[in-house]
Amino acid sequence: MPVLGLTGGIATGKSTFAPRFLRELPRAKYFDSDLCVHELLAGDESVRESILAEFGPAALGEDGRPSRASLRNIVFSSGERRKTLESILHPAVRAAWMAQAIRARAAEDWLLVDIPLLYETGAEAEFDRVIVVACPPETQRRRLISERGLALELAERIMAAQLDVGVKTQRADHVIWNDSTVSNLDGQTRLLAAWLKQYFGDGNVSYEPNK
Repeated sequence: MPVLGLTGGIATGKSTFAPRFLRELPRAKYFDSDLCVHELLAGDESVRESILAEFGPAALGEDGRPSRASLRNIVFSSGERRKTLESILHPAVRAAWMAQAIRARAAEDWLLVDIPLLYETGAEAEFDRVIVVACPPETQRRRLISERGLALELAERIMAAQLDVGVKTQRADHVIWNDSTVSNLDGQTRLLAAWLKQYFGDGNVSYEPNK
């Protein structure tokens, strides 16, 4: 059964698409890279020590753990600092999803791996198909500002740090265009899931994040 990659740009709507898609898939398991990063920041002592050594106490929250908000402000002010943080987090995240992919292939399970920087990290060769969720840049900006409360300057810096969504859609096996209604998204989701089930074969549904 396939290992599917899911990516897009920030605020293109992957988190809205993924649970809908997984409900349509046979025997589907899910790996969420953002959740993996959250768990590393919250509980991995080696990650904490590395971040403290590289970025100092300003990167920590009141609980003494790395703060995502503080890190976001620090790393998106400098490309070099962003690369430093990625060098700390990305190897651990990649090891986690690759291990799950090996287990999924051995068990003949479906697996959807959500990686925001899939193309940026050269991971596409590890997947049977890659799905890109996309929308216009102006929609990304609006969502980042109105829904996530980011300043325009920070939103622009975050978007600039990612590969252009248009480039990602050209490299994708499948594109979900998420700039309309939820009903429209659901229709695209069902069509894509039906195509994949026909292409790879059908089975039972199971949604188990990061297991």
